[in-house]
Amino acid sequence: MVRIPKFVPELVADQLRDGYWLEAPDIDGDGRPDLFGYGLRLGEIYWYRNGEDWQRRLVADRIRMPVGADYADISGNGHPDIVVCYELYGPIGTIVDADTSGGKIDWLENPGHPEKDESRWKRHYIGRATGMHRLRVGHFTRTDRLQVIGLPIVAKEDVHAVLPVVLFTQPEDVHTAEEWPMEVVDDSHFRMIHGAEKKAGLIPGSALDSVLLASDEGVTWLWFDEARGEWVRTLIGTGELGQFERTGFRGSGDLNCGRIGDDPMAYVAAVEPFHGNTVAVYVKEDPARPAAEAGWRRFLLDVYGDPNENGEGPGHQIVCADFDGDGEDEFLVALRGPHPWQGVIYYKALDLANGVFAKWRVSDESVARIATADFTGDGRLDFATIAYSVQNYYVAKDAKIVVFRNEIEAD
Repeated sequence: MVRIPKFVPELVADQLRDGYWLEAPDIDGDGRPDLFGYGLRLGEIYWYRNGEDWQRRLVADRIRMPVGADYADISGNGHPDIVVCYELYGPIGTIVDADTSGGKIDWLENPGHPEKDESRWKRHYIGRATGMHRLRVGHFTRTDRLQVIGLPIVAKEDVHAVLPVVLFTQPEDVHTAEEWPMEVVDDSHFRMIHGAEKKAGLIPGSALDSVLLASDEGVTWLWFDEARGEWVRTLIGTGELGQFERTGFRGSGDLNCGRIGDDPMAYVAAVEPFHGNTVAVYVKEDPARPAAEAGWRRFLLDVYGDPNENGEGPGHQIVCADFDGDGEDEFLVALRGPHPWQGVIYYKALDLANGVFAKWRVSDESVARIATADFTGDGRLDFATIAYSVQNYYVAKDAKIVVFRNEIEAD
């Protein structure tokens, strides 16, 4: 039986001056997930305390063009710290001429009692690479220290030049270190990396995290093979190739993988290409084969409008999670707009082997990013959205942060 999705919106903040990123850690340690979010223009990062009024507090300001972020307890005080990359193109650069002094990463230290402390969080420098756009915090080659994998989107030489994937490893003393040791993971295969998702439990017999990447090359699973002591690239699919002559973009823009039964990567859903209009899923030709050895079939599910004058569509993010509680993952697509190509679309696998999915629109607000958590404490997974309001790309008419409470009825 298919459970019909039902989500009830709850306004967190409206009339945002800009909007882009959103995450849902438990900032104050009270057992309830909170939110932190921001846009690219103002350089102000806020956290919103889970409660009746979603009280807002300023974490940091004067961060030039913050872009991607993640969170982890870096200080060791039991509270999540924020890791953010900024100065995407540097102080004077542009997307077509990136400044090589930009692409910086900081971690912002949670004071441990943020609901009482109105001061800004202390900033600590991690490192940099030109065009840094996405990052993920986890354990990618070792489990004894946290690591940050950094993923640029453009290089100094060209928007579509080959990029370095880099890895920063937590130093012994995170409070006094001037920067974190950095190594290059790969500098010869990826171009225009836009989407990156950290995944646990995908590498057979390993406790290490891995990443799914959406880039010009399409959909790639990047993981560290402990036995061989080397990084492995598993190409899932080459993405959308038919728009290249018209738009200049190819491959994939964002992605995530979904669990079906005991398989944590039974399918991969993607928005394609960069800032794309196409939603596709990749399904194993033989479900019994592990992801690193499987062949994959691509199914085109939907096309949301035509590319605009910049060659871009409305799609920006994919989220996979089990919202209806049946043990299988659904996926959400974030559409930034304009209307009617905006909101959140919910997809449910009906016949995975043949790429058959049901879909529902569960929000019609502009969406840049989606964060998932059980915000209400009722045991069901909810989601929250922030509007896409970025100058020179797309500016939502009424930029908001909204929590959508899960009210899907059980059998």
